[in-house]
Parts: sequence; structure tokens; C-alpha cells
Amino acid sequence: MSKTRDRIRESSLRYKQSLGQNFIYDDGLLAALVAEAGVTPSEDVLEIGPGCGSLTKHLCDASHHVMSVELDERLVPLLSAFMAERDNFTLVQGDVMALDLHQVTEGLRKPFAVVANIPYYITTPLIQRLLTAGLPLSRLALMVQKEVAEKILSAPGEDGWGPLAIRCQYQCEPRLAMDVPAACFTPPPKVDSAFIVMPFRAEPAVVPRNEELFFRVVSAAFALRRKTMLNNLCATFRADRSTALAWMEKAGLDEKVRGEKLSMEELCALADAMDADREEKA
Repeated sequence: MSKTRDRIRESSLRYKQSLGQNFIYDDGLLAALVAEAGVTPSEDVLEIGPGCGSLTKHLCDASHHVMSVELDERLVPLLSAFMAERDNFTLVQGDVMALDLHQVTEGLRKPFAVVANIPYYITTPLIQRLLTAGLPLSRLALMVQKEVAEKILSAPGEDGWGPLAIRCQYQCEPRLAMDVPAACFTPPPKVDSAFIVMPFRAEPAVVPRNEELFFRVVSAAFALRRKTMLNNLCATFRADRSTALAWMEKAGLDEKVRGEKLSMEELCALADAMDADREEKA
């Protein structure tokens, strides 16, 4: 039995399913995750959900400094005691979805990496928050449900292709680092997981004229998957059919195409056509 697992057992602390607490105690696997994350001695790391500190200690060994954000107050004494001899560790107790992340990470070296064994119930909103918060990030290295990883890595026309995949691929270059079976966790979750690494791009994958409009078009494309992009444009933007058809034609798109079939480049062309049309009419 690992020392960290011993600490949990001796503390009589019960895992909280409501907080998505599924811990990894295998030091070999934890070291491999840190290696896949590409953490270097010169950079700082924001860790989300350190749990009992099993991964945290490996991150401290590999990086300049680790700041861990933990929601569960019960774990704070365990983490503080376990990491007491590490002078490159800071613990913040709080909800990562509510904290001012700019303020919390102000003292970290820039850019910094995010490493997280994400509680499954906040996976998508947390990724969305990290990608849109404007933080100076080098990459995300995240343990997620295997199904979520497949969505992030999906391509146009595939079942997983949607707003999450587009947002991630727009800003990052995601890759699957490794699959992690449920048996590797304590307690084991009901699904398998995957460790995904997403280095940030120097520039977005596409450069729309109006980024806000581009992501509104992305949302429209998947609002009703069985509808054509033309119909979704009419519904989302309250446009008449002739106007929406003109946008489609200007972007070089077939009026019968479904949004789920469109690539990021095609969606960008459509958003640009709409923005240009609005500019002409202004």
C-alpha cells in the first residue's frame, strides 16, 4: 500500500463521490503523467484538485513551483502536512470555478502550465473557463473521461465534433498522452479515463474577423444537429432565408450541409461572410 493511500486510510477520510474524488496512488503512473505533461524545472504549475498530494509531489520534483487549488477543506491538513518539507509548493483552498484565477496565479512564473485530475462533473465548464479566462498558459495537461478526450480530438463529421472540440483545437494542439483504465483509481470510477495534453498555439488555428461572432456561429452549427446549417442560421440569428442563403453562398458552402460536417475553416469563412455583410449594411 502506498504512503499516500496509508495517509487517507489512517485519517478515516471518506472519498466524496459528489466531488469526483478518484485518486491515483501508483508512483510509476504518476511519474509518467508528469513526464507526458512536459513539466520543466524552470516553469511553474497550477494544479487543480491535488486530492491527497500523490501527483503534487511529482510535480514539485519536476517544476520550479506548484500552486494547488483544492476544494475539499478536509484535505487541507493532510496536504499541508504531506507537503510541509517542500519549499516550492503553495496550497489554495477554494473552488476553482469561483476563484479569481488572475489574482490567485499572480505570483507564478509566466507562462505557466495547468495540470489537473479533473473532477468529471466540472470537466467541460472548467476547460471552457481555462481557455477563455485570458490566463498566460503554456499548456493544459488534463485527466478527463475517455469520452471527453475523444470529443476534444474529434474531426468534422465525427460524433464528437462540436463546440468543445473546436474551442480546444482553436487555441491548442491537443494530443492523447495515454489511456488510463478505471482500475488505476481509488475508488475506481465507472468509466475509463485519458490523459490529454494541449499545448497552446502561438496563433489560433483560424483567424476570424470577429471572434465573438465566430463562436456564435459555432454554437449555431450544433444547436440542432439534424437541421441544416442554413436552418440553424435562420433560427439562431433571426435571419430570413434569403439572407442566410447569401451568407452561405459567400462562404462557398452548400445550402444543404449540416453544421456538424463543417470544418473550423468553413465555419470561420461563414462567420467572416456574415461580419462583412453586417459591415456593408452598417
